[in-house]
Amino acid sequence: MPHVFSGMVTTLSPYRMLPFLLAAALFIPALLHAQQSVLQAGPMLGHLDMQEARIWIQTKSEADVYVTYRDSSQPSEAFRTRTIRTSEATACTATLVADRVRPGRTYLYDVHINGKACRFDYPTRFRTQPVWKWRPDPPPTYTIALGSCFYVNEEGFERSTGNYGSDYEIMTAIHAARPDFMLWLGDNTYLREPDWNSRTGILHRYTHTRSLPELQPLLASTAHYAIWDDHDYGPNDADRSWWGKYNALEAFRLFWPNPSYGVMDRPGIATSFEAGDVQFFLLDDRYYRAANNRKDGERTILGNEQIEWLIDALSSSTATFKIIAIGSQFLTDNVRKECFARMPEERRKIIDMITRNGIKGVLFVSGDIHAAELSRLDRPDTYPLYEFTCSSLTAGANTGINDQSNTFRVPGTAVGQHNFGTITVGGPSKKRVLTLRVFDKSGRELWNRVITEGELQ
Repeated sequence: MPHVFSGMVTTLSPYRMLPFLLAAALFIPALLHAQQSVLQAGPMLGHLDMQEARIWIQTKSEADVYVTYRDSSQPSEAFRTRTIRTSEATACTATLVADRVRPGRTYLYDVHINGKACRFDYPTRFRTQPVWKWRPDPPPTYTIALGSCFYVNEEGFERSTGNYGSDYEIMTAIHAARPDFMLWLGDNTYLREPDWNSRTGILHRYTHTRSLPELQPLLASTAHYAIWDDHDYGPNDADRSWWGKYNALEAFRLFWPNPSYGVMDRPGIATSFEAGDVQFFLLDDRYYRAANNRKDGERTILGNEQIEWLIDALSSSTATFKIIAIGSQFLTDNVRKECFARMPEERRKIIDMITRNGIKGVLFVSGDIHAAELSRLDRPDTYPLYEFTCSSLTAGANTGINDQSNTFRVPGTAVGQHNFGTITVGGPSKKRVLTLRVFDKSGRELWNRVITEGELQ
């Protein structure tokens, strides 16, 4: 090989090249490891649409980060996001936007830190949503995973009771199910007494939870969306009076690359997104929630503005299925948790508005209760409302769920162990089907139910 020295070009013999080759063999992996060691958590896929993909990462210290990506069918042509300098002021997080993607394509991507690519022993890829409306193609088939109540222990802060922070292998089971999306239904991290009273504590806890090794492969190849509940908002049962909610909202926005945050020009985490012929409505059950024990004044969980937005958005939606995600259970009549049964006037108001406006295809999903169940509310002269509750992932399990009443529970659907759920959307046009499943920590199916498009008409 040519060698330049003092203005002269010579050729090194193979024997003289050997030390250089050995040095390179040692240096290059070390350099890649050095870049990997700067990575705190991620990459994580956020909102995926037809012409844009969001990719979130967190570094351990301030660094320059960007992502390169390429269509798997045209791997020779690569694109890159703009470079972002992570900052300690924002927990060294960054959401990078891939804005040169096309619909219905699979992309391979690489994370670069300080100009060097990271290497992972699991896939880093995403698939953009396809164009299907006004075409002969049927709506796409896909699966969304559901989970809530994700507790990750930290030395010196562990709970001494309740079996909190266990069975992390459930994240591997979710990844093995290969969902297209995952919807986190609240209590996605657990703020504790040392955390919730300071911005530093909140960011520390979010970082610790997001860094769990078992979580990383799932983050890298599944699009993630989230709502919150009390434990990732503030103290247990926290409401609109919580003085630290501004810090909590900032942390949520830093760690969850949702499509947007807040509706009707009001702060919060409510938003919406579409996936095929399903529209998801992600609601905020904390920011405007009245205190549970207050005796006078308006009794509300969502607040009037959010309810008006929800009914407007449901009424204008053309989706076959309209899935409403709330941290608190909506249909149960058991007040064991912070469900809507504590504020029945608001629940009745929402149900009546759905009925009066003739809104079809509604399904509720929720978390919170550390158990899974399917609830069904029959309504006169119209279709029944269902609620699919999935909880908990790794927080304590509600082993007594079968002994706790819920008039609306579908028999055989109560699960009192760590679990996750999936909803698979499939079938031909006009005959679409939702298949609901619950799995245990190892990915073994515990039950399934099918809800047809016709049943929700």
